[in-house]
Amino acid sequence: MPIVSSDIQYRMSGGAGNSNPDASLGGAESSTSFTANAVFDDVSSAEATAGSTEYRCFYVHNNHATLTLQSAKIWIQTQTPSGDTDIAIALGGEGLNGTAETVANENTAPSGETFSQPSSFAGGLSLGNLAPGDRYPVWVRRTVNAGAAGANDSWTISVRGDTNP
Repeated sequence: MPIVSSDIQYRMSGGAGNSNPDASLGGAESSTSFTANAVFDDVSSAEATAGSTEYRCFYVHNNHATLTLQSAKIWIQTQTPSGDTDIAIALGGEGLNGTAETVANENTAPSGETFSQPSSFAGGLSLGNLAPGDRYPVWVRRTVNAGAAGANDSWTISVRGDTNP
């Protein structure tokens, strides 16, 4: 049976039992999956007025029992609809099956990661080959511009690769 989208999971960081997106600030992979729109809290009026940059770390996890996801890439399929906010991603410098560094709080950037906004598979960030059970740390940064208007932001991250026939 081929790898299907449900085999590729986005799991929080923050330790094996972490189920709180606010605590997904690096460290060990959690067994809890999440959806992109639930990883950040709502922007408060104070944050919208002053502006804010926040970070979260998650793992791309191949949960298929036997197949490797080959030449996998990750990208931002849908950017936020608001002109006052945006999402950017960076691969964790620890690489395949590494444990992401832990940052002090959601306003602290991870050390050494380079954030970008790839918007297609062709321009996506390379995860390489993810064998069954492999994981790759990924950081996401949400930027809210000072004076932002209220918005119900949503965004989508995608991973795709190949499998042997």
